[in-house]
Amino acid sequence: MTTGMIEGDAADARERILAAALDLVTRGGVAALTTRAVAVAAGVQAPTLYRLFGDKGGLLDAVAERGLAQWIAQKQAAVPLPDPVEDLRASWQGYVAFGLAHPAVFTIMTAAARDRPPPPAASAGIAVLRARVSRLARAGRLRVPEERAVALIHAVGTGVVQTLLSLPPAERHDGVAELALRAVEAVLLDAPGTDNKTAALAVGLLAHLPASDGLTPGERLILAELLTRLAVSERPNDRDR
Repeated sequence: MTTGMIEGDAADARERILAAALDLVTRGGVAALTTRAVAVAAGVQAPTLYRLFGDKGGLLDAVAERGLAQWIAQKQAAVPLPDPVEDLRASWQGYVAFGLAHPAVFTIMTAAARDRPPPPAASAGIAVLRARVSRLARAGRLRVPEERAVALIHAVGTGVVQTLLSLPPAERHDGVAELALRAVEAVLLDAPGTDNKTAALAVGLLAHLPASDGLTPGERLILAELLTRLAVSERPNDRDR
């Protein structure tokens, strides 16, 4: 048997295992995914499963990667909305809708106390969020540093979906996700026409700084530090004082 045939057999077995595992978690949740059930459904022996995925954790990661990758690809290919705020809102709504429609995949992706790096699709999802937040900053609409905004949006969005998934479908209120988004926007976004725009202007300049050719690396570093101080010193509660 040639190396190509062996690799082809392994790839075929991997696809069958992933398809079987994704079907099991979709129908029965994470608890339904046992190595025995997957092996039987995929028509393979348990040693094959361990050889291809290492352990159950590796298989869970691969299942989540498969379930999330297509959605992430759609997000990456989507044309951004002209208004960066509306673009962020659409992304939020899509994230919540995906989590509620794919509870098992979402649960795997957001499992606490992971002992391995996040799958590539999860990192790609954060990259998409960073791009949307960066658009807000460049438009002068963000009043906290970009990384803080990304962390807050991701944390609140994940918490909203986890909370809704913990409730019976009949008790999930449609307005919860919208109210959470409004709360996030109140902290992060600078409304047009406000008098105190120091933080938003500082964050906006920070977003444009990497593309500036008129400064030396040292000057760029100093300016970045000063702008960051301005951005973090302008607390939302200070705006009305």
